[in-house]
Amino acid sequence: MSVANITRSQVGAQLPPELRMAQDAMNLPDVQDMLKKLSAYNLGIYMPHMHDDASGAFQPLPAGMSQVEDGLQVSFREDDEIAPQPDVSFLPVGWFWRDGASAQMVCTARCVMMGTQHTSGHTKS
Repeated sequence: MSVANITRSQVGAQLPPELRMAQDAMNLPDVQDMLKKLSAYNLGIYMPHMHDDASGAFQPLPAGMSQVEDGLQVSFREDDEIAPQPDVSFLPVGWFWRDGASAQMVCTARCVMMGTQHTSGHTKS
């Protein structure tokens, strides 16, 4: 089945409960009001997620993990791996509020800035 043929209900049935809730929430008036407010700042709403390596299935993005875009390729890396590096600049582009003992806003998506080193050692132009 191609992506173009997958309906919202088919995808929703395959999502873990946390991600299904996120998809359903986009239809709530309160969430749409938040989106309108965020839009005034050129911000939007994003669903932190990753994919299973074997099946490609959607999974919630675990704490301590980030989505990284580098050279137009997306990967999922542990936050420790992308801690500040002298030759790589990461621009935060996605945030999430993590509840728990030390509730806080965390960056969950980053893009490698052009002109900095790839983590593989290749220079971007």
